[in-house]
Amino acid sequence: MTVDRAVATLAFNRPHKSNAYDKAMQRMLDAALEQAATDPAIRVLVLRGEGRHFCAGADLSSTTDAADAPGIAELCHRLATMPKPTLALVQGACLGGGMALICCCDIVVATSDAFFSMPEARLGFSPSPLIPFLLRGIGIGNTRRVLMSGARFGAEEALRLGLVQAVGDAEQILRDRIAELLQSAPGAVAEIKAAVARLAGQPITAELLADLQRGFDAAKDSVESLEGRAAAREKRPPSWTIKAETDNS
Repeated sequence: MTVDRAVATLAFNRPHKSNAYDKAMQRMLDAALEQAATDPAIRVLVLRGEGRHFCAGADLSSTTDAADAPGIAELCHRLATMPKPTLALVQGACLGGGMALICCCDIVVATSDAFFSMPEARLGFSPSPLIPFLLRGIGIGNTRRVLMSGARFGAEEALRLGLVQAVGDAEQILRDRIAELLQSAPGAVAEIKAAVARLAGQPITAELLADLQRGFDAAKDSVESLEGRAAAREKRPPSWTIKAETDNS
């Protein structure tokens, strides 16, 4: 993992294996996700793959022994609960566990040649531990179809499913999204992520709204809120703003 201007980039680096992960890679991914979550200098995490492909899923031919490596579902959960914005840039193959990982990211952009699949049913088994993350990413009906068929689909279909949010010049789109995120207060972003995770699927009740209002009222007097309002009055960027190199505004 590399860190530049508060942006951590975690690149799958087994291009000779289409970035399929083995146990050793899972262990390194776990350590990198822990660092990204806890290092205050890191504001944004980007996942990407070296070479032609993003990630071809599990390396079924691997004999690497790493008994202490976390499972891919554990890594998905760590990524899904990351308190910082997470983005993925997908090119080429995004299969199996690789597809589950991008379901856990906040923003996913893809090149036009990207393709996706959960092929486990065609190999004779169900990827049950990964299903919660697909449900989170593409919903019940789409999860059923994608898992039961195991068929490949392209970037435009992934866009329609909501698996990715943009297709095209993925590098530029990624830079633009990072520049946007670096304008937001890190504490507020973490609170938004936690609130969205907590509220997804909950019924809206008077009690829930009252609880959220209490949190909102308390947040108005936070250090970030006071700084943000002062910056607006003084017509200056707030202290947390990082001007990305691609931000020409």
